[in-house]
Amino acid sequence: MERYIGIDAHKESCTMAVMGPTGRRLQELKLETNAKVLKEALKSIAGQRHVCLEEGELSAWMYELFEPLATRVVVIQAAKKEGPKSDSIDAWSLADQLRRGELSRFVFKEPGTYRPLREAVRSYDGMVQDTVRIKNRLGAVFRARGIKVRSEEIYTGSSRSTWLAKLPPKVRQRATLLGEELDGVADIRKQAETWLREEAGKVPAVKLLATAPGIGTIRAAQIVAVVVCPERFRTSRQFWAYCGLAVVTRSSADWVKDAEAAGGWARQNVLQTRGLNRKRNPMLKSVFKGAALKVVQQQADNELARHYMEMLKTTKPNLARLTIARKIAATVLAMWKNKEAYDPKRHERPARS
Repeated sequence: MERYIGIDAHKESCTMAVMGPTGRRLQELKLETNAKVLKEALKSIAGQRHVCLEEGELSAWMYELFEPLATRVVVIQAAKKEGPKSDSIDAWSLADQLRRGELSRFVFKEPGTYRPLREAVRSYDGMVQDTVRIKNRLGAVFRARGIKVRSEEIYTGSSRSTWLAKLPPKVRQRATLLGEELDGVADIRKQAETWLREEAGKVPAVKLLATAPGIGTIRAAQIVAVVVCPERFRTSRQFWAYCGLAVVTRSSADWVKDAEAAGGWARQNVLQTRGLNRKRNPMLKSVFKGAALKVVQQQADNELARHYMEMLKTTKPNLARLTIARKIAATVLAMWKNKEAYDPKRHERPARS
């Protein structure tokens, strides 16, 4: 006996809709967002339980709660909806879509795997983002007064006082507070990085991927924390799309009348490139683009860097770096699947005759 359960979750309450295999609405529950309450409610539903919920702040936690109790638990990305909207409507919609098999793209959830590493990566990434925001705000204070500063000097406490003296007293206090905030976040960022490196040292996959060109311990840890299971990507093209490195093309009115062509129709060249796919994981995109930049700027003896220099003769620099980023991503995926360290000969090309 199949039961399809849609859950619309919020901080205070959850709406659980239970639907039968024929589409009949069996029951709707209003529940407190509490682990014990939610588990008891799910246990009270007889039959094979198929649960669907939307990706959000609570999705990983709820996946952990329901996974041992349900036949299947799926998490999907929230789609834009038109018309009336409420907790009840959303919950029934999720249950019905799951029943009819209309859901095709699921959000990967494996909360228990690499949990300490994933938490360390999230902490470090948050500290990096906070540091960048504070630096931008501090620099904006000086720019707003027409003062051209050397960024490296206002960001370090030892030389910041000289630049603060150039600001009017009413503005100086704000810049001083931002500087103190930056110093405090910098210390916490170092602690987060230390924690990340400690957790990364416990995961063999991180040590393996760190040998790839442009990928150090930090980037390898970020890749493992996000991907978790490399087998879910069958080809490198699927991995490129997940990383935001897939090229998106569009075409319209592909065929035109042509008396000389067989059948009277000929394909016209209307294919246009629209850039990279926007539906992606931003951390992985940053990781592989950063790795490509490191290779072309700091590892001139690498075969990928030499390939980049050759491409510059006929290709724009940004497109050439994209090619290098895609090569690194494909290499990392293959290394992880095959459990083998990076081989520099992987990217060697036969000499031209």
